[in-house]
Amino acid sequence: MSYNIHHANPPSKPDSIDLEAIARVIAAQKPDVVALQEVDVRTGRSGKIDEAALLASNLKMHVYFAKGIDHDGGDYGVAILSKYPFAKTEKHALPHNDDPKAEPRVLALTEIRLPGKRTILFACTHLDAQRNHENRVMQVKAINTLLKDQKLPVVLAGDLNAEPGSEPINLLDEVFTRSCTDCAPTIPVVNPRKTIDHIAFVKNNKISVRSHDVIAESYASDHLPVVSVLTIP
Repeated sequence: MSYNIHHANPPSKPDSIDLEAIARVIAAQKPDVVALQEVDVRTGRSGKIDEAALLASNLKMHVYFAKGIDHDGGDYGVAILSKYPFAKTEKHALPHNDDPKAEPRVLALTEIRLPGKRTILFACTHLDAQRNHENRVMQVKAINTLLKDQKLPVVLAGDLNAEPGSEPINLLDEVFTRSCTDCAPTIPVVNPRKTIDHIAFVKNNKISVRSHDVIAESYASDHLPVVSVLTIP
């Protein structure tokens, strides 16, 4: 599952934090692993709560939080929730240009032990949101270089802020297979028009896709969650 949670701020309630709503959306899908973007940890705007830890506790999952930036007295970044334990966790800073509006972005990378003595690498990211593709292109190139030759099966999920057919996604497609080719849009949550939230896996991993769905949940966040069922060899 991939879900940009908008720091648990429902769009219809600008001054509210409803982390329980996010937890309910995730729990309804019963995912094994979840990539989360726009996660607040002890920021003022979210009431100084650790959203990553609280979601993990509520859902009874393991958690790894990767900070992207300082924000409002706390941390802001991405997180991975997993039903299964992490054998290893890493954070990789992604490149960006010197535009003052460029926000540092990271790749969270976890090694997850699955039943049947299988292990995968599961990665989560949230790419640059500026209109120009320059930073997203740099960031996808960095991700491709880091993950293309990994020996373990690799699954990447996140808000890539890029639609199919754009330069960043075309570059991603050189190394990864996306879980759908004609994907339903994920934003905005009311009358969605753009597909920018993606799940993909490295081409040579022999992973197969059983299903891919965009969940029609329009209250909890400003993005619709994406769920893929994958068969890992």
